Amino acid sequence: MAEKFLDSGHLPNARRMILDALIIHRFERKRINVIPSASGRLCRGKTQSNRDIRKRIEESKRFAAPGFVLALLLAVIISNTVAAQSQQTTPVTVSQAVQEAVQKNLELLAERYDLSIADARIITARLRPNPVLSLYTDLQPWLGNGATELNQTGPPEYGIRADFIWERGRKRSHRIEVAEQEKAVARWQLLNATRALALDVQNAFVEVLLAKETLALAERNLDSFRRIVEVSKERVRVGDLAQVELVRTQLAELQFNNAMIQARTRLRIAKQRLQLLMGRATPSDLFDVVGEMRREPLPFRLEELWRQALSRRPDYQAALRDQARSVAEVRLQIAQGKVDYVFGAEYRRQQGLAGTGNSLGFFFSAPLPLFNRNQGEIARAGRERQQVEARAQALEAEMRGELDAAWLSYDTARSLLTRIEGEMLDKARSVLASMEYSYLVGEASLVELLDAQRAFNDTMQGYNEARAEYARGLYLIDSVTGKDAW
Repeated sequence: MAEKFLDSGHLPNARRMILDALIIHRFERKRINVIPSASGRLCRGKTQSNRDIRKRIEESKRFAAPGFVLALLLAVIISNTVAAQSQQTTPVTVSQAVQEAVQKNLELLAERYDLSIADARIITARLRPNPVLSLYTDLQPWLGNGATELNQTGPPEYGIRADFIWERGRKRSHRIEVAEQEKAVARWQLLNATRALALDVQNAFVEVLLAKETLALAERNLDSFRRIVEVSKERVRVGDLAQVELVRTQLAELQFNNAMIQARTRLRIAKQRLQLLMGRATPSDLFDVVGEMRREPLPFRLEELWRQALSRRPDYQAALRDQARSVAEVRLQIAQGKVDYVFGAEYRRQQGLAGTGNSLGFFFSAPLPLFNRNQGEIARAGRERQQVEARAQALEAEMRGELDAAWLSYDTARSLLTRIEGEMLDKARSVLASMEYSYLVGEASLVELLDAQRAFNDTMQGYNEARAEYARGLYLIDSVTGKDAW
């Protein structure tokens, strides 16, 4: 049985080798000629030498674990494989899909590094200037005669000096403020990327549900026409229907079969796109979703939704934080225009002919701001602040347009859905059922049946698309107003 399981190909080669070692351990006691093959499987039969058999068995015993350990390891591997497959086949809801995308989407994972980069910039902004330590010696007699009473040169000197920079204008506090505002902007931008990803996942989830509805409709149509083809064959047999009508019915069946194949392909593509958004590098054909399209009415009016968007939209909050960052940048550049002072202290030792001498000195230096007072960077920061303010105003207008468009899409889908459910669905079903009965009893032609079937298909497809558009409208309004979906 173990060999049959190995030959089935359900386990990788490493797991087969574990089973090989287990089988060797089992059959070695019975002195059965068992030889591991080059492919990692076991083979029985005649051997070239009993010595080779014993040698291979001894080698396997030397490197193999006890039988119960191998059995336990095999059980763990099989259980993990089954658990992984069950996880792939477990249908996911829209909330689970969004959560998995937020955790595993590669683009979003890359966006998260912006926060770490912002933290590093804050660390850099908090650093103070390093002091400067100088060691020197002077008047050394290394190139000629040394100091004597005759030449009156020297004496040699040795010194150590330390200089400290005093930053003026609160440069350090302004650097920290700019870095912290940049981190706040990065945090809100990450939330905005999460918001966009959540909307993409929700729309992809709706596409999967719509593709499943389309496939179900195509399968029902195909089953219906298969029954009609069987009835048509019987009518042809008894002479109640012409052979050409049967051929036309069979052709219509093939067309509905093609529609089903296309619907199945669209469903597979929709599932693959959703899995890629969820961060699954290798899409699985066993993947499936569960849930219904959203249908609840909106509890808010347009103006209330607008107030929510202004208070919750991550990109708008990022624009406001960017304005604060630009103001802090202006203050930092003004502070950079102020010169820094350098204070120093020096200890000096002289090695003279008559003795030694020690001295202590203090220093002060500062650049003269005659030409460079950081005028260019101050002007740049000011223009950048105006640019950020203009972008915030443009974003606000864009948000208003997005909300109006989302509301119009939602309202249109709601009206269309209400009209289809109230006026069209029952009529389309009734006409199709009546026409199918009339065709089966010979009172209607195939053309009339096909017209009724196409009208019903168009109505049902329009109904499904209206449901999908209504759900997408709800998700879009949630995204436009900044409602958390993650």
